[in-house]
Amino acid sequence: MLNYNIRGENIEVTPAIREYVEKKIDKLERYFNDTPDANVHVNLKVYNDKQTKVEVTIPMPRLTLRAEERHEEMYAAIDLILDKLERQIRKHKTKVNRKFREKGNEPEFFAVSVDPENGIENLDAQYEDNDDEQDMDIVRTKTFNLKPMDSEEAVLQMNMLGHSFYVYTDADSNGTNIVYKRKDGKYGLIETEA
Repeated sequence: MLNYNIRGENIEVTPAIREYVEKKIDKLERYFNDTPDANVHVNLKVYNDKQTKVEVTIPMPRLTLRAEERHEEMYAAIDLILDKLERQIRKHKTKVNRKFREKGNEPEFFAVSVDPENGIENLDAQYEDNDDEQDMDIVRTKTFNLKPMDSEEAVLQMNMLGHSFYVYTDADSNGTNIVYKRKDGKYGLIETEA
């Protein structure tokens, strides 16, 4: 069962918006054998230039779906979010199904669907030879020691290297943390838990 937590920033979440979001996101249930128990976190924002931004995060036991979209129209952004989430599920489903075939087990998490137009039993069969899979190949591996530092020093190191993220050991907590540059030019911090 999907439970919705819909928040609005600079916008009132009307019953019509709530109903539209829930109706769209509920369409994802067709990709699963059983409706997953998940909390759907939806954040709707309206900026001063009238641009809207929709963020959706759905943490589930075997994967976390997350997408965000900017658009002039709120409802169009919600439609585009659904497309992004469906692509994520199809990619993940293809990957999982491939691993299960290699091991000889049958997947139970994802539903098998039939496409009425071309009779494809698995909705993802058309994606299996997709070039997107090549994007997931690891083409280079780097190994380095994580130097203890604080987040400010990590941001400086990241900028000196010209990277968009930097992994380091936090000097206070001794945990592995990641700083990254956001699309808005500001910085983010990911702290890991032991």
